[in-house]
Amino acid sequence: MRRFRRLLWISLASLVVLGGLGTGGLFIYQASLDSDIVRLPAALPTSKEEEKQRPQPKPGFGETWLLVGTDRRADDATTGDGAKAALWQPGSQRTDTIMLAHVSEDRRHAAIVSIPRDSWVNIPGRGRAKINAAFSWGGPALLIKTVESLTGIRIDHYAAIDFKGFATAVDAVDGVDVEVAKTVRDTSSGVTWTAGRHHLNGEQALQFVRQRYNLPGGDFDRIKRQQALLKGLSDRVLSAGTLANPVKVDGLLRAITKSVTVDDRVTMALLRSRLIDLAGLEASGFLTMPTRGTGTEGQQSVVYLDDRKTRALCEAIRNDRVREYVKRTGQANSVDTVR
Repeated sequence: MRRFRRLLWISLASLVVLGGLGTGGLFIYQASLDSDIVRLPAALPTSKEEEKQRPQPKPGFGETWLLVGTDRRADDATTGDGAKAALWQPGSQRTDTIMLAHVSEDRRHAAIVSIPRDSWVNIPGRGRAKINAAFSWGGPALLIKTVESLTGIRIDHYAAIDFKGFATAVDAVDGVDVEVAKTVRDTSSGVTWTAGRHHLNGEQALQFVRQRYNLPGGDFDRIKRQQALLKGLSDRVLSAGTLANPVKVDGLLRAITKSVTVDDRVTMALLRSRLIDLAGLEASGFLTMPTRGTGTEGQQSVVYLDDRKTRALCEAIRNDRVREYVKRTGQANSVDTVR
């Protein structure tokens, strides 16, 4: 029933936006959105030799995307329209956010699994290093190889957005709500987050997800903040105030299409469909790849993944049984209230 209401709202919103355009106007509008999307031809492996080394497709077991968030904190965009001249340059940036987004075969359930950016893993051809170094060294292609090698999960599609683009999406829906458990001060920015509900605009949302100092769980709490913001945006997108307003719907679509970089197999229709699938994510749909603690490698602070538990979660994703995994293990993150 919840999924039916969600699709009904989105269908009605589409009619409101597109109803007065006519066939020609509809085509022009969709073509305009599609032209805003930046596609990266070399993101997914294409050669026969590379294909042999990848996890094999499992038709009927859902679809998995690799979602990447970059945060260079520079004036120039790192993804989307502002990055067309240089989609990626070696050493220019690392990934602040790495997530696996799995959509079930029946399109009824979705899960977001965050991989800590400091996870100490094997990077093909480079040896062991933090996982976010893969993107810096070899861009999306090397990051995808690294994640597939780590998880045994085939990445069907890739999408990246920089935090500034995400902030634009937040502003397009007039902000999002998050709940903070206890008052905490960001010793880096000087911002104090008081206990209780906060309504965040785009710039405040950036401050919220960027904090990692003075959080009890450090980057682990930061991951939950990122997921809480995704949940808040998802809820806001599905609100009547957003979907009944064609200006907001158009603003949101344009904010996303102008800010996203995807693999060259992603069509506008596919992107729109998956945005619908990911909208209205249940709170139990957010997880962090299991870890067994932190440590140091040389001068680096790193995160060690729990091999056994990671294998179990990855097997659940490969077999399209994430929901059962969450019920069995209780490993979902609490994102309704965060630190």
